[in-house]
Amino acid sequence: MSIPIKLAPSIEPKDGPSATPIAFINAIILAYNRYAEDPANALRLSQIEPETLNDPAAHVTASQMEIMSTVAMQELDDEALGWFSRKLPWGSYGMLCRASLTAPTLGIALKRWCRHHRLLTDDIVLSLKEESSTATLSIEQHRQLGDFQELCLVTCLRYALGYACWAIDSRITILGANFPYPSPTHRNAYPLMFRGPVNFDADQASFSFDARYLRLPLRRDENNLQQMLQRAIPLTVLQYRRDRLLVEKIRQLLRLHTDKPCTAASLAEQLHVSMRTLHRQLREEGASLQNIKDESKRERSIQLLVRTTKPLKQVALAVGYRDEKSFSRAFKDWTGKSPGQYRELRINQEQLAN
Repeated sequence: MSIPIKLAPSIEPKDGPSATPIAFINAIILAYNRYAEDPANALRLSQIEPETLNDPAAHVTASQMEIMSTVAMQELDDEALGWFSRKLPWGSYGMLCRASLTAPTLGIALKRWCRHHRLLTDDIVLSLKEESSTATLSIEQHRQLGDFQELCLVTCLRYALGYACWAIDSRITILGANFPYPSPTHRNAYPLMFRGPVNFDADQASFSFDARYLRLPLRRDENNLQQMLQRAIPLTVLQYRRDRLLVEKIRQLLRLHTDKPCTAASLAEQLHVSMRTLHRQLREEGASLQNIKDESKRERSIQLLVRTTKPLKQVALAVGYRDEKSFSRAFKDWTGKSPGQYRELRINQEQLAN
C-alpha cells in the first residue's frame, strides 16, 4: 500500500548544479534493499534514471538528493535510512531539534543534541568537547556501518552543523573535518559540505570550530522551527553568508589594542578578510565598525572611571580622544551623564552597597 509523500511543492529536481555524488543515492538504495522495498517511486520523483546508478562518476543536484532522501525516509519510515540497528521513525530528528531549541546558548544546545541523540540510537555516540579555543563535535562508532558508513557519518555531522548554524542564524567557520575512511573518488564534493580542511583515514568522524560560537545565543523559536522542519534537509548543505561571531572578534581585537587606533584596514588584516568583506559582513549583521568602536570606547571609559582614579583628561586620552571636552560630550551621549557625574554616582552606589 502506497503512502502519501510530503514534498515541498516548489522543489524542481534538476534545478542547480549536479554536485552530489551518485554514491550517496546508491547508499539510499541500500536502505530500500535492507527493508526489501522498491525505490522506483523515489527515483521517479527525484528524476534519477536507474542506469545512472551504475556510473560511479555520475552526480545529481542537491534538489534530487533532497527529494530522494525525503521520499525514502517517509516510505521506509526511517530517518536513518538503514544505518542503525533499529529504525528512527519519521520525525525523530525534528524531536531532536525541538529538545535543543530552548537552550540559552549554542554550547548547551549542542550538548543536548549529543545527549538526546543517544536516546535515538547508541550505534553511534556524538560528543562535544572544548579544548582551549577550539570546539570539536565527534562521532564514536559502536556498530559496523559497512556500506552505510559514509552517508551516515557525513549526514550526522551535517545535521548537527546545519542545526547549529540555523539555531544561531550564522555561518560557523569550520577549522577542519575528519572522516575514518579512505579518500573517496568523489572527495571534491566534501568542500561543498565542510568548508575547511578535510582529512580522511582519521580515527573518528568530527569537525572543529572556534569555541566562541558556543557562547552565542539561540535566535530561533517554535514558529521558526515549524517553518524549518517543513524543509529541513537543505540544512545539510546550506552555507550561511552571515558570521555573527565577526562582531565579537572585532570587539576582542579592540580590547587587546587599547593603546593604538584600530582602522578598518588593520582589523581586516588581522581577521584575514578584505575591507570590502569586513564592511559587507558587518552590514549583514546589522552593525557598523564605528558603532562597535564607540561601544568599545564606552566600555573602556567606564572601566577607567570606576576602577581607577585617573583624571578625566587621562581617561579621555586612554580611550582615543584628544581633549576632555570631546570625550565628555561623547560620554554624555552614551550614558546621559558627564564622566564626572557618572564616576561620582557609581562611587556613591558602591558605598551604599557596602
